[in-house]
Amino acid sequence: MTAVTNTDRFYGLVPKGAQVERLGTGFTFTEGPVWNHGGKFLLFSDMPGDVRRRWDAKNGVREVQRPSNKGNGMTYEKSGDLLICEHSTSSVVRLRAGDRRETVASHFNGKQLNSPNDVVVASDNSIYFSDPTYGRMPVFGVERKQDLSFQGVYRVQPSGERLQLLVDDFEQPNGLCFSPDESLLYINDSPRAHIRVFKVAADGSIGSGSIFFDHIGSGAIEEGIPDGMKCDAQGNVYVTGPGGIWVISPHAELLGRIDVPENVGNLNWGSDDWKTLFICASTSLYRITLHVSGNRLPYMV
Repeated sequence: MTAVTNTDRFYGLVPKGAQVERLGTGFTFTEGPVWNHGGKFLLFSDMPGDVRRRWDAKNGVREVQRPSNKGNGMTYEKSGDLLICEHSTSSVVRLRAGDRRETVASHFNGKQLNSPNDVVVASDNSIYFSDPTYGRMPVFGVERKQDLSFQGVYRVQPSGERLQLLVDDFEQPNGLCFSPDESLLYINDSPRAHIRVFKVAADGSIGSGSIFFDHIGSGAIEEGIPDGMKCDAQGNVYVTGPGGIWVISPHAELLGRIDVPENVGNLNWGSDDWKTLFICASTSLYRITLHVSGNRLPYMV
């Protein structure tokens, strides 16, 4: 690790001298990792490769879905159903037992969504997701014109009856995560290279928000951008950026960086105690075990 700005606090989270371990490589661009606690395996996406893969300690990496509609971010619901952001279909979909497929969200006010990117589920079962235009670009999606005139973040009510637009003034909203008590929602904006923070109201809506942390690089994709983002159990924010994963305290202090040898697309917590950070970085999948566990989302039992 380099760029350690607060040694004591950073090494209280990340073991001193620890390095990331590569679990697999040779992929096109990895994204969307999510750990299945019961099955003890990790699912992850490869958007340009149009494939979904899984990793487990016994069998390593293998394919589970091809084509995958250029799936990106994934998470589980408390029910165990899998939510997937699909670039090709501009949809958030749900996979139930037996691979029964349901569309959760695909249109807003009669217009097709851009390309849902990342997703998180609150404790009341409402679904929050970002909707940039990356999935309408070559390589990462299917090139086509944009129906909507903005890039927003949405909430699907627990009943699933209404798609609620929460905010529409992002250039490209990307990663999002809750604080441990769900009072705050963090959302990053990749080209603007910053994270905004919003207070979550009792009805699940959010306010206007403010800049939480800025200057996470320059916003240039080749340098590494704010993309995937997660909180740990103490409320620290882990976000992708130049050089690897930036670790930021709840008070917006940069504690340090977990170095990764490739640009990172996303990250998530896993293993029995939820202290292993799985890292999707360009052509490879990595992991590192920390002193702290991930923020326990409803599916993380």
